[in-house]
Formats: sequence, structure tokens, C-alpha cells
Amino acid sequence: MEVVVDRDQCEANGVCESLVPEVFQLDDEDVLRIRRPEPPPELVDRVRHAVRSCPKAALELRE
Repeated sequence: MEVVVDRDQCEANGVCESLVPEVFQLDDEDVLRIRRPEPPPELVDRVRHAVRSCPKAALELRE
């Protein structure tokens, strides 16, 4: 499973980072970085929630 961001859609509002900071991080220039593109099993449910919670639908979880 891999987390992918559509940079054209992402507004860097930080919802995902607030939900799973172990995986998502906004850098100093407000660009979203995926810290752990392949999240460990214990974070998968939280990552799924973050993907669904993205207001711009800029995140995808590829199985």
C-alpha cells in the first residue's frame, strides 16, 4: 500500500498532517511531504481516514 499526493490538487491545508503526522508533513514552504509512503500496518486505518478527510481529494491510497 502506498500513499500518493496529487500536487496539482493539494492546497497544503494540513488536515492530513494533523491526523497522521508520522506519515504527512508540511515543509517550511507549505509543500506536503509524504514521510512514509508505505505506512506500517498500525497506521493504515488512520491514513485511510486522512485520505478520506482531505478537503481537496488530493490524496490516494494505492493498494
